[in-house]
Amino acid sequence: MKVTRFEDLECWQAARELVKRVYEVSQEGALSKDWDARSQFRRASVSVMNNIAEGFARYYKNEFKRFLDIAQSSAAEVKSMLYLFEDLQYLDKEAIEDLHSKVNKTRNFTLSLIRYLDKGTST
Repeated sequence: MKVTRFEDLECWQAARELVKRVYEVSQEGALSKDWDARSQFRRASVSVMNNIAEGFARYYKNEFKRFLDIAQSSAAEVKSMLYLFEDLQYLDKEAIEDLHSKVNKTRNFTLSLIRYLDKGTST
């Protein structure tokens, strides 16, 4: 199946789910009151989704891969912040585990797409 829209990419779909969940959990409890952490958490998750979309719109494959790399790096940032929120008890264990799962799914799809693009020869 030929993908013609970024919305069709599994990594973008997973990132969209991640962003939604990040926004949901950041509206509750102690995290909702820590404006800096909440903002950074949200911006990092949105960065994942938007970099996938922006990269897809680039003309050259190498540029797309660069944006995918930024997206997967932003996903790692989200994951790192989850450890902070766990340590500070900002989120309950269930929310932390759910978000780790969503981050891992998003990163895995994104990294798989990068590997797929690396197999091709055209730019």
